[in-house]
Amino acid sequence: MFKFCPSCASKNITFKDGKAFRCPDCGLVYFHNIAAATGCLIIVPEPDGERVVFLVRGKEPAAGKLDLPGGFVDAGEGVFEGLHRELQEELSWAPPMPEGSNLSDVYTLFASFSNVYEYKGVSYNTCDMYFSVIVPGLKPEDLTMEKAEITEIRFLKPKDIDFSELAFESTRQAVKAYLNIP
Repeated sequence: MFKFCPSCASKNITFKDGKAFRCPDCGLVYFHNIAAATGCLIIVPEPDGERVVFLVRGKEPAAGKLDLPGGFVDAGEGVFEGLHRELQEELSWAPPMPEGSNLSDVYTLFASFSNVYEYKGVSYNTCDMYFSVIVPGLKPEDLTMEKAEITEIRFLKPKDIDFSELAFESTRQAVKAYLNIP
């Protein structure tokens, strides 16, 4: 990632053990820590079975592949706040919040997996946390996609999910874990 030390511009910077950049000239140590990311299985129960809300990615990485709503947790946010914000940004929607409830009362954390998010030549190691929320009566017209990042919203029955079309391995793992598919 770095060809020069961001502190002293030395060319002697090294990256050790997949964790830290070190500059022997000025002593800089920069830890390239994991980023926190969220994904949400929005489950819509219907008389003929449940459906899961998927997004079709409009940007790299994995443009055209299926993904779950969610994204990176911003500085100053916890995972629940980050997930809630991402749903509002991507779908112009968030689940109803019963009076007096907290975000942790609405979203259920059910799995976490590591992931590598490749973006513009940089590999970001992430800790992906997956949540679920059950939303009876949710319809596609209740959601407005963020057109800069999403090309389509799909409500899929579990039997209709093509796992090879999911954007990330961690997402495949999470959807299978939620649906109890080996």
